[in-house]
Amino acid sequence: MDQIKIGAFLKVLRKEKNLTQEQLAEQLGVSGRTVSRWETGNNMPDISLLVEIAEFYEVTIPELINGVRKSETMNENEKEVATTMADYATEEKSEILKSIRNQSLFGLCAIAVLLVLQIIFPDGGNDIVSSVMLFCQTLTTVTVIMICMTSTGLLYKLRKSSKDISIPKPVLMIAGAIIAFVAAFIIKNLFSLIF
Repeated sequence: MDQIKIGAFLKVLRKEKNLTQEQLAEQLGVSGRTVSRWETGNNMPDISLLVEIAEFYEVTIPELINGVRKSETMNENEKEVATTMADYATEEKSEILKSIRNQSLFGLCAIAVLLVLQIIFPDGGNDIVSSVMLFCQTLTTVTVIMICMTSTGLLYKLRKSSKDISIPKPVLMIAGAIIAFVAAFIIKNLFSLIF
């Protein structure tokens, strides 16, 4: 896939419609900078936008991807496939965002509990309070690690590679949390050694 060629094609299509990058961006619900990056070949349009762009410019998805006009109208089958792909990508993003949101809530709760305990017990309190504070600190670090694993796709790759083994999603999440707790323990010990 030649991104430069595709970008040049997108630019030609935009100019044929007598639109500025900002006008097109407004039409598609993206920034003008995003359109500029598409047209220079630095970035590609998100898969969820391909159908909308193809319909707007009255070209097919293969024409967009190849950067060359070949036919006059989009084949209904191509449109259906592209729409299905876009729906899948949107659903995938939604799942990732939902997971990150849930993990963030756990982290925020841990921070809130930690702050309240530090205000109520500035001297550290008894062993139980100290243990809860240590758990909240660790949970906060674990949350950051889990968000990183989720947003980079590491948990998805683990889930995908385990499809043949048929490991349930909750078990994978627990495994991810255990990995994150171990990583948090290592990080905390490294920081205590350095500082």
